Amino acid sequence: MNLLRALATVSGMTLLSRILGFIRDFVIARTFGAGLTTDAFFVAFRLPNLLRRLFAEGAFSQAFVPILAEYKNRRGEVETKRLVDHVASVLFLAVLLVTALGMLATPALIYVSAPGFASDAEKFALTVELTRITFPYILCMSLVALSAGILNTWSRFALPAFTPVMLNVAMIAGALWLAPHFAEPVKALAWSVILGGVLQLGIQLPALARIGMLPRFSLLLKDEGVRRILKLMAPAVLGVSVSQISLIINTIFASFLESGSVSWLYYADRLMEFPAGLLGAALGTILLPSLAKTHASQQHEEFSALLDWGLRLTLMLTLPAALGLALLAVPLIATLFLHGAFEASDVLATRSALVAYSVGLTGLILVKVLAPGFYARQDIRTPVKIALLTLLATQAMNLAFIGPLRHAGLALAIGLASCLNAALLYRGLRARGAYNPQPGWGRFLGKLAVALAVLGAVLGFGAGGDSLWLEARGIDRVLRLAALVGGGIAAYFATLFALGFRLRDFRRRGAS
Repeated sequence: MNLLRALATVSGMTLLSRILGFIRDFVIARTFGAGLTTDAFFVAFRLPNLLRRLFAEGAFSQAFVPILAEYKNRRGEVETKRLVDHVASVLFLAVLLVTALGMLATPALIYVSAPGFASDAEKFALTVELTRITFPYILCMSLVALSAGILNTWSRFALPAFTPVMLNVAMIAGALWLAPHFAEPVKALAWSVILGGVLQLGIQLPALARIGMLPRFSLLLKDEGVRRILKLMAPAVLGVSVSQISLIINTIFASFLESGSVSWLYYADRLMEFPAGLLGAALGTILLPSLAKTHASQQHEEFSALLDWGLRLTLMLTLPAALGLALLAVPLIATLFLHGAFEASDVLATRSALVAYSVGLTGLILVKVLAPGFYARQDIRTPVKIALLTLLATQAMNLAFIGPLRHAGLALAIGLASCLNAALLYRGLRARGAYNPQPGWGRFLGKLAVALAVLGAVLGFGAGGDSLWLEARGIDRVLRLAALVGGGIAAYFATLFALGFRLRDFRRRGAS
């Protein structure tokens, strides 16, 4: 398996999903703006989304994939299928219980996650109702995460990467066509979330059947593999989800700020998530199965070389993305969201949050590459300790920054904490001898610095003033932004090419 080709496949599917995600956000911003109803929906959607990442894509996947890879490599198809059946059954029952309890306890959850809403009875009641509608989403997504873990372990990366497209399609349809039929139009978005979850699960089941891994209900809590996964998963709930917990705590802080603060942070986060998903999630997705298989085969040098490849690729692709987000904040936000109820003041407020988030983009994506280095080795304790320290540092920075910087201070705290998280993970892998840098890092970083300077000059001179973007027509913004982004990409990679970078240098085969 060519890892660069797999990365291109996953990133391509993720790009499609992200583009539809921006269309989704454009439609939501145009239809609902940034105010009471969108604040309520984003808080309502964030709660099940947090649990999805805690129990499904995050902790579960990091615990499940290494054990599944071990079974596939060492124990054969029959025992692997038995493990899949038992894990699927336990996961379904556990998340079903969590969903039921969450729907019953929704008012208390809103008091905890957005206490500032309690002073506005209408906003609080709407948030509770929307949360109850969206909560079953985690049940579908937990099973989607199980399916994706199996397919990725079988090197079927394309379909799991395409799956999120279905949520975006459902939400776009909900905002455009269902919303006018609801007395409270924002409820159409909540019901669209459930539809999106069902569609995501539905398209993966045939693929599981084709590889003979479609789960059947078979409950056996004493299964050795299930117990090992549960043992790994318990601390991993915190270890791989610290950024989501930080976002929830940030929502608590933001709920006390002026109306619209939650929405400004949401739109800035969505822009940051574009490169984070396109690069970080994609790299983590393809690296974890190969790292787990390499560790199971005790190929320690190959393990280290895989990490080195991931780190170099991350820096080469993420640093220009972070610089671009900071320099093109107003052009990006104005082009995507300055329509309908979303006003110029919302653009400038979102800009400050996006610039703050961009500080930590590289750290955030490095975490996606470094953390699998621990989970592939079935080492959960170290990332958990680092996650706890990072979480405490985030809240300390929240308290320090929220006064002078308001909502942008909350974004800056998450960005800086991501860099701290990545630095501590890197040090941990080095200390354990799991990662030893390959030769040539000094020259590599020097060449990147030159290319970034060229990129900064192109974007800085080309962007112009904020008023240009705030006053321009929509089509003019689109054309100017496309030319600016295209020119920046061309200048960056042309500089790298002139300095000796070649595509073949980054080709690498993963573990089979």
